[in-house]
Amino acid sequence: MVAPLNVKVYDLPSSTIWFDEDGILYSVAKKVQPQSIEEAKKSMVDFLKITGGKKVCMLSDNTDSPPVNKELRDYAAEVIPDIAKAIAIMSRSSVGRMAANLFFSLKKQPYPVKFFDNEEEARKWLKQYL
Repeated sequence: MVAPLNVKVYDLPSSTIWFDEDGILYSVAKKVQPQSIEEAKKSMVDFLKITGGKKVCMLSDNTDSPPVNKELRDYAAEVIPDIAKAIAIMSRSSVGRMAANLFFSLKKQPYPVKFFDNEEEARKWLKQYL
């Protein structure tokens, strides 16, 4: 996924994010080393500034996500419910898909999560939660 030219793009340490015209937050993971818990917490502060602290519908491309250790998974499981209305996940890699499946299968999330191969289908699904 590539950000359209007419949107403000935010460059975070492990992802690039932007809002589309409907208010869906796109998040594209970067090929980087796994974050430390301290880095993840700082990124969350930046993320909350960008979203205004409001819950968002997110379309996440985790193709290039680095492996995540248990401490980071636990932290994500703790904070994502406070920021997500719904999450659509896409991945062009079997490793990215497996990592996301593992994360979301370990603990039932209090928000809808669905995997997609197609961006338009993901957007259509997310729109119901806007």
